Amino acid sequence: MQTRTYGDLFKITSALIGTGGELAAGEQDQLSHFINRRFQQAFDESPVWPRYLVSSEARDIYIYNISGITAGQHTHINQNYKLLGLAEPDTVSIGGTNVYSGLSSTDTLIYKNTSNAWVIATGVANSVNSDGEVVFGDAGTVKFTETDTVKKESIEEVVTWGQNGSSVGPPIIVSQSLIPYDQAGKESIGEFNRVHRNRAFMNRSSVEYDFFVDFNGANILNIANSTDNEAFVSYKKQFTPFTVTTDYYNSTAEVPGEFFNYIAHAVYADFLRVQNRQQEALAEEQVAQTYLNLELEKIDIRSNNNTINKRFSTYVNRQSR
Repeated sequence: MQTRTYGDLFKITSALIGTGGELAAGEQDQLSHFINRRFQQAFDESPVWPRYLVSSEARDIYIYNISGITAGQHTHINQNYKLLGLAEPDTVSIGGTNVYSGLSSTDTLIYKNTSNAWVIATGVANSVNSDGEVVFGDAGTVKFTETDTVKKESIEEVVTWGQNGSSVGPPIIVSQSLIPYDQAGKESIGEFNRVHRNRAFMNRSSVEYDFFVDFNGANILNIANSTDNEAFVSYKKQFTPFTVTTDYYNSTAEVPGEFFNYIAHAVYADFLRVQNRQQEALAEEQVAQTYLNLELEKIDIRSNNNTINKRFSTYVNRQSR
């Protein structure tokens, strides 16, 4: 996609302001703040700017959250957990039982030991083989062990936890179906658009999930199968402002071509307001909005982007066709 340079944007905006040269240092700093403000305003106008749209990307689902651990050496247990896979039969865990790994401390695992008790352990050496089974290198350092007489099938059913060498706890475990904003190796999610069970927008239908968004991410409603450990998210990338702080006129930082003219004229309108030239500012604001409307219209006529931002309803469920 086309880009222009930040230096070009600075020069054109200065020309509109009519300085006959470069702005004073203080005015340059002011202009840079105006540019970021208008950049974000343009960014927020549409959830499907092609430059910032990611379609149907696999994302981990975290189905448990542990909190309530207060001692410093154990606070890393407080995190979200996803289904890592089924345990391979070995001397650490019962084969075929679920193993869960942490989001931030990935070597903190929840698994069933050979006594059929759930344990929460840190520093567990593990890997996932080609069959998707979790292979344990060791048992790690066990921090909590289920002490219920009748062992439970799922973690959230456990009533009592034994604290192994710890004076804290017990852990507070909450069941969820959460897709966080951040995942290692992938773009940060700025805005969730749609969530599907399988890869969407291909030559087959895919179940689409309803969800609500909170501070932690997207919470899936009525997940199809509690053993699913990923979903496919269509989202808008997180906004990142320009970070230019010096040598504005020669900066080679990239400015999205679709926003370039809007930002230049909108920032000029901001400077007119600072000078209390309200009528001229209003006229310039309309020029800027015209440039932005032209770009928004391009989005409206692209059927593929409309499909990504909308969904069909059937008598069974909402699906992508």
